[in-house]
Amino acid sequence: MKLIDGKKISGEIKDEIKEEVAKLKEQGIDIALAVVKVGEDPASAVYVRNKEKACEYVGIKSITYALKEETTQDELLELIDKLNADKEINGILVQLPLPKHLDETEVLNRIDSKKDVDGFHPMNVGKMMIGEETFLPCTPAGIVELIKRTGVEISGKECVVIGRSNIVGKPMAMLMLKENATVTIAHSRTKDLKKVTKRADILIVAIGKPKFITADYVKEGAVVIDVGIHRNEDNKLCGDVDFDSVSEKTYAITPVPGGVGPMTVTMLLANCVRSAKLFR
Repeated sequence: MKLIDGKKISGEIKDEIKEEVAKLKEQGIDIALAVVKVGEDPASAVYVRNKEKACEYVGIKSITYALKEETTQDELLELIDKLNADKEINGILVQLPLPKHLDETEVLNRIDSKKDVDGFHPMNVGKMMIGEETFLPCTPAGIVELIKRTGVEISGKECVVIGRSNIVGKPMAMLMLKENATVTIAHSRTKDLKKVTKRADILIVAIGKPKFITADYVKEGAVVIDVGIHRNEDNKLCGDVDFDSVSEKTYAITPVPGGVGPMTVTMLLANCVRSAKLFR
C-alpha cells in the first residue's frame, strides 16, 4: 500500500509556483488575490489564514476583506463590483459558507469570470466542460495532480466518483474524462453501490458520511482518494473512507488529514498564476 502524501506533493507544486511567480515579477507582473470573508465562522477563519500563509510563501499578495456577519447582500455585491474593476486584483475568492441571509449563487456569479480563481462561475464551468483553457475547481484539479504525481496512469482506467456536488463530484468526473478514464458517477440513489464501486481502478469518494466506504466496497489494488473530512467520536479527524480496513486492499490511498486537503489551497495559487498569465 502506497500512502499518497498530499502535504509533500502540494509542497512540490508550491515550490514550482513560487518559481513561476518570481519569473512573472521579473517581467513586472505582480499577482494579487482578494479574499472576502463574511462573519466569524471559526473554520472559515482557519481556511483564510491557511490561504494567506500559502500566498505569502509563493510571493502572491493576499488582501483579506473581513466583513461583519450582518453585511447585506447589496454591500457584499458592491465590494465584489469594486474588486472586479480593480486592475491590481487577479483573483477574487469569497469564503463559503456565507451567513444564511446572503444568496451564495448570486454572489459567486457576480465575480468576474476572469477573476474566478475558485472555478465556480458558470462561464468557467462551461469552458471546463468543452475542454477550453480556464480556471479549474481547486479540489478536483488537486486530485488529478495527486494521482498523476503518484505515478498512476489514468488513461483507460475505470474511475468511479461517489458524489455529485457542483464543487467536487461533477467537475471531478469531467476532469477524469479529460484524462481518458471511463467514468461512472455514483450517489445516494445508486442501486447496489458496492457492485459499482468494486469495478473502480480509481475510486474517488466525496459522499459526506464518515467512514462510509469499507473494504467490501473496494477492488483489490485500487487507488482510493478520500475527499471527506469529519470529526469521529474521539474528536479525531477522519474521512469518508474507513482507512484502516480499506488501506489493506489498495495500491495507493490518501490519508485524512494530509491527503486531498493541502492540494485545494495549492491549486487556488495555481489559478491565481493562470489569471495573471491569461488576462494580463
